Amino acid sequence: MIGKNTQPILVIEDSDEDFEALQRMMRHQQVVNPIFRCTDGDDALDFLYHTGAYQEPQFAPRPSFILLDLNLPGTDGREVLEQIKQDQNLKKIPVVVFTTSSNPRDIEICYRCSVASYIIKPIDINRLKQTFHSFLTYWLDIVVLPDTSLGGYNPTNNYPNY
Repeated sequence: MIGKNTQPILVIEDSDEDFEALQRMMRHQQVVNPIFRCTDGDDALDFLYHTGAYQEPQFAPRPSFILLDLNLPGTDGREVLEQIKQDQNLKKIPVVVFTTSSNPRDIEICYRCSVASYIIKPIDINRLKQTFHSFLTYWLDIVVLPDTSLGGYNPTNNYPNY
Protein backbone atom coordinates (compact mmCIF):
# COMPACT_ATOMS: atom_id res chain seq x y z
CA MET A 1 0.00 0.00 0.00
CA ILE A 2 1.15 3.53 -0.74
CA GLY A 3 -0.15 7.00 0.07
CA LYS A 4 -2.20 8.32 2.97
CA ASN A 5 -5.95 8.35 3.37
CA THR A 6 -5.75 11.93 4.69
CA GLN A 7 -4.23 13.25 1.45
CA PRO A 8 -6.87 13.62 -1.27
CA ILE A 9 -5.83 13.78 -4.90
CA LEU A 10 -7.73 15.83 -7.45
CA VAL A 11 -7.52 14.45 -10.98
CA ILE A 12 -8.67 16.89 -13.65
CA GLU A 13 -8.98 14.69 -16.71
CA ASP A 14 -11.65 14.55 -19.42
CA SER A 15 -10.55 11.24 -20.96
CA ASP A 16 -12.41 8.29 -19.43
CA GLU A 17 -9.80 5.91 -20.87
CA ASP A 18 -6.86 7.75 -19.27
CA PHE A 19 -8.67 8.06 -15.94
CA GLU A 20 -9.60 4.36 -15.95
CA ALA A 21 -5.97 3.41 -16.71
CA LEU A 22 -4.83 5.57 -13.79
CA GLN A 23 -7.43 3.96 -11.51
CA ARG A 24 -6.28 0.47 -12.52
CA MET A 25 -2.68 1.36 -11.66
CA MET A 26 -3.83 2.85 -8.35
CA ARG A 27 -5.68 -0.34 -7.46
CA HIS A 28 -2.66 -2.41 -8.53
CA GLN A 29 -0.35 -0.34 -6.29
CA GLN A 30 -2.99 -0.28 -3.53
CA VAL A 31 -3.17 3.52 -3.31
CA VAL A 32 -5.12 4.56 -0.21
CA ASN A 33 -5.52 8.26 -1.02
CA PRO A 34 -9.06 9.44 -1.73
CA ILE A 35 -9.35 10.29 -5.45
CA PHE A 36 -11.64 13.02 -6.76
CA ARG A 37 -12.17 13.63 -10.46
CA CYS A 38 -13.29 16.65 -12.42
CA THR A 39 -13.77 16.32 -16.17
CA ASP A 40 -13.42 19.96 -17.20
CA GLY A 41 -11.86 23.19 -16.00
CA ASP A 42 -15.08 24.80 -14.81
CA ASP A 43 -15.91 21.74 -12.68
CA ALA A 44 -12.37 21.79 -11.24
CA LEU A 45 -12.65 25.45 -10.25
CA ASP A 46 -16.02 24.75 -8.61
CA PHE A 47 -14.37 21.91 -6.68
CA LEU A 48 -11.45 24.07 -5.53
CA TYR A 49 -13.61 27.07 -4.56
CA HIS A 50 -16.54 25.05 -3.12
CA THR A 51 -19.06 26.49 -5.54
CA GLY A 52 -21.64 24.92 -7.85
CA ALA A 53 -22.11 21.24 -7.07
CA TYR A 54 -19.27 21.31 -4.50
CA GLN A 55 -20.59 23.71 -1.86
CA GLU A 56 -20.22 21.08 0.88
CA PRO A 57 -16.50 20.85 1.82
CA GLN A 58 -16.74 17.13 2.67
CA PHE A 59 -17.49 16.47 -1.02
CA ALA A 60 -14.60 18.67 -2.17
CA PRO A 61 -11.71 18.48 0.32
CA ARG A 62 -8.54 20.47 -0.25
CA PRO A 63 -6.32 18.24 -2.41
CA SER A 64 -2.76 17.39 -1.40
CA PHE A 65 -1.88 17.60 -5.07
CA ILE A 66 -3.56 18.00 -8.43
CA LEU A 67 -3.04 15.94 -11.58
CA LEU A 68 -4.06 18.26 -14.45
CA ASP A 69 -4.69 17.64 -18.13
CA LEU A 70 -4.21 20.77 -20.25
CA ASN A 71 -6.63 20.02 -23.07
CA LEU A 72 -9.99 20.22 -21.31
CA PRO A 73 -13.42 21.26 -22.57
CA GLY A 74 -14.59 24.68 -21.43
CA THR A 75 -11.99 26.39 -19.24
CA ASP A 76 -8.81 24.62 -20.30
CA GLY A 77 -6.04 23.34 -18.06
CA ARG A 78 -3.74 26.29 -18.75
CA GLU A 79 -6.36 28.68 -17.39
CA VAL A 80 -7.05 26.43 -14.39
CA LEU A 81 -3.32 26.30 -13.61
CA GLU A 82 -2.96 30.08 -13.87
CA GLN A 83 -5.93 30.62 -11.57
CA ILE A 84 -4.63 28.13 -8.99
CA LYS A 85 -1.17 29.67 -8.96
CA GLN A 86 -2.52 33.23 -8.66
CA ASP A 87 -4.70 32.36 -5.67
CA GLN A 88 -3.05 32.85 -2.27
CA ASN A 89 -5.03 29.96 -0.78
CA LEU A 90 -4.40 27.45 -3.58
CA LYS A 91 -0.98 28.26 -5.02
CA LYS A 92 0.92 26.00 -2.61
CA ILE A 93 -0.90 22.88 -3.83
CA PRO A 94 1.51 20.96 -6.09
CA VAL A 95 0.16 20.65 -9.62
CA VAL A 96 1.43 17.94 -11.95
CA VAL A 97 0.52 18.41 -15.61
CA PHE A 98 -0.26 15.16 -17.44
CA THR A 99 -1.05 15.91 -21.06
CA THR A 100 -0.60 14.90 -24.68
CA SER A 101 0.85 18.32 -25.50
CA SER A 102 4.56 18.36 -26.26
CA ASN A 103 4.31 21.98 -27.41
CA PRO A 104 7.35 23.87 -26.02
CA ARG A 105 5.10 26.90 -25.44
CA ASP A 106 2.80 24.85 -23.16
CA ILE A 107 5.79 23.49 -21.27
CA GLU A 108 7.19 27.01 -20.82
CA ILE A 109 3.83 28.44 -19.68
CA CYS A 110 3.33 25.65 -17.16
CA TYR A 111 6.78 25.97 -15.59
CA ARG A 112 6.39 29.75 -15.52
CA CYS A 113 3.25 29.06 -13.45
CA SER A 114 5.32 26.93 -11.04
CA VAL A 115 3.99 23.54 -12.06
CA ALA A 116 5.66 20.78 -10.01
CA SER A 117 6.11 18.45 -13.01
CA TYR A 118 5.16 18.26 -16.67
CA ILE A 119 4.54 14.74 -17.97
CA ILE A 120 3.68 13.94 -21.58
CA LYS A 121 1.18 11.09 -21.87
CA PRO A 122 2.73 8.18 -23.72
CA ILE A 123 0.67 6.66 -26.53
CA ASP A 124 2.03 3.13 -25.99
CA ILE A 125 0.02 1.31 -23.29
CA ASN A 126 3.09 -0.33 -21.71
CA ARG A 127 4.89 3.01 -21.53
CA LEU A 128 1.71 4.57 -20.07
CA LYS A 129 1.65 1.89 -17.34
CA GLN A 130 5.34 2.55 -16.58
CA THR A 131 4.70 6.28 -16.42
CA PHE A 132 1.74 5.85 -14.05
CA HIS A 133 3.77 3.48 -11.88
CA SER A 134 6.68 5.94 -11.64
CA PHE A 135 4.33 8.86 -11.05
CA LEU A 136 2.47 7.07 -8.23
CA THR A 137 5.65 5.81 -6.57
CA TYR A 138 7.25 9.25 -6.64
CA TRP A 139 4.26 11.33 -5.52
CA LEU A 140 2.72 8.91 -3.03
CA ASP A 141 5.67 6.95 -1.67
CA ILE A 142 8.71 9.24 -1.92
CA VAL A 143 7.43 12.84 -1.71
CA VAL A 144 6.14 14.17 1.60
CA LEU A 145 2.81 15.92 0.99
CA PRO A 146 0.90 18.14 3.41
CA ASP A 147 -1.75 16.46 5.52
CA THR A 148 -4.90 18.28 4.44
CA SER A 149 -6.82 16.98 7.45
CA LEU A 150 -4.85 19.53 9.51
CA GLY A 151 -6.46 22.48 7.77
CA GLY A 152 -6.35 24.32 4.53
CA TYR A 153 -8.48 26.57 2.46
CA ASN A 154 -11.77 27.60 4.00
CA PRO A 155 -13.86 29.43 1.41
CA THR A 156 -16.10 30.97 4.07
CA ASN A 157 -13.33 33.10 5.54
CA ASN A 158 -10.80 33.21 2.65
CA TYR A 159 -7.73 32.42 4.69
CA PRO A 160 -5.88 29.18 5.50
CA ASN A 161 -6.80 27.28 8.66
CA TYR A 162 -3.33 26.37 9.89
